[in-house]
Amino acid sequence: MAEQVVAELRVRCETPPSMLREVAVEMAREMGAGLEKDGGSRVKMLLSYVDKLPTGREEGLFYGLDLGGTNFRVLKVQLGGNAKHVVDRDSREVGIPPHLMSGSSSELFGFIASELAKFVDDDEKCANISNGKKREIGFTFSFPVKQRSVASGTLVKWTKAFSINDAVGEDVVAELQTAMEKQGLDMHVAALINDAVGTLAGARYYDKDVVAGVIFGTGTNAAYVEKANAIPKWEGELPHSGDMVINMEWGNFFSSHLPITEYDQELDKESLNPGEQIYEKLTSGMYLGEIVRRVLLKISLQSAIFGDIDHTKLQTHFLLRTPHISAMHHDETSDLKIVAENFEENLEITGTSLEARKLVVEICDIVATRAARLAAAGLAGILMKIGRDHSVEDQRSVIAIDGGLFEHYTKFRRCLETTLGELLGDEASKAVAIKHADDGSGIGAALIAASQSQ
Repeated sequence: MAEQVVAELRVRCETPPSMLREVAVEMAREMGAGLEKDGGSRVKMLLSYVDKLPTGREEGLFYGLDLGGTNFRVLKVQLGGNAKHVVDRDSREVGIPPHLMSGSSSELFGFIASELAKFVDDDEKCANISNGKKREIGFTFSFPVKQRSVASGTLVKWTKAFSINDAVGEDVVAELQTAMEKQGLDMHVAALINDAVGTLAGARYYDKDVVAGVIFGTGTNAAYVEKANAIPKWEGELPHSGDMVINMEWGNFFSSHLPITEYDQELDKESLNPGEQIYEKLTSGMYLGEIVRRVLLKISLQSAIFGDIDHTKLQTHFLLRTPHISAMHHDETSDLKIVAENFEENLEITGTSLEARKLVVEICDIVATRAARLAAAGLAGILMKIGRDHSVEDQRSVIAIDGGLFEHYTKFRRCLETTLGELLGDEASKAVAIKHADDGSGIGAALIAASQSQ
């Protein structure tokens, strides 16, 4: 029975190249639809109002705040201009207490501002700001917002594990600015971006061939550079640069070609946002462990492969996290000792057979491979949209990727890279590079604050 469940899962999760190409074509089509005035697309294609990406000439001390998951990061960078680029940097990561993720807006932003104030106070170098200038900060906010300008935007909805109702429809920059003022923190929010835009900016600071910034972490999103005259919904004067950074919000992408299983359907139905963020639920770190848990639960209820067990832990939603399935997936010990340890520590299931542990590794492989291949199809869709999916002499296209899933889940990363090459073909893939943008979204916020600084 257990083998049958896994065999069915493998069939349901199959992602042949023909299917992935259909997904890529549909992604590119949805991107185009999202740029139209009526914006009739699941991919929101939000204008970021960032029309100036960092050039490398910026100088001075700037701050970044990166909020997008269960932790947030504060950082500062000292920029030295063309010759020196980033002279110095420092950062601190802070966990968000779970009750603040569903509390009130003032509580969340109050907590963030208090931690930011501590970071500034603890850094002795921050005491002297040259020329009496106010401290400037870039705010990476990785949730859907409708931007009014480069430094203002109203929250459309929460994603991931956040659900703070009184923040929806409010300007998140104003909320942060008010909270900082209550802390007596003399700081101005110079730019509002999301993690994908930040990753794009941070990578492009060092490499002008970067065309997109993508996140594969707790959630997923992408941003890319579009010609402003190719954006029908753009109103007003075209930016001097001729370019506009588009925040895709591609987590909400949906296609009838996506290989969706009964486990995905149940997960979606029981989520905070049923019917939404389907692509994200198939490809991001928040959900992969939960999908595996649901498969394991079905197997344990229909067979005795794990022995006579107490199902309490296995029935707990989100108890298995993606780092757990990554550890099991990468287990190369002869007796799959790491799988056994994870079962014992996280699920309180002991004495599993080697046969059962091999089955667990196979389930992890099926779920992670599907995620990586669908992720690659999304990247191919971006390249299609901007005409970079074919070989052109002296043209190089770099996609910068940040996020814990991409950084730490080696088999996910390798599968993504291999699949993109498979979809592009040998010639075109020679001109496309994937680059890991470490801490891209955080440093990108500070760099965009610098580029917007007056």
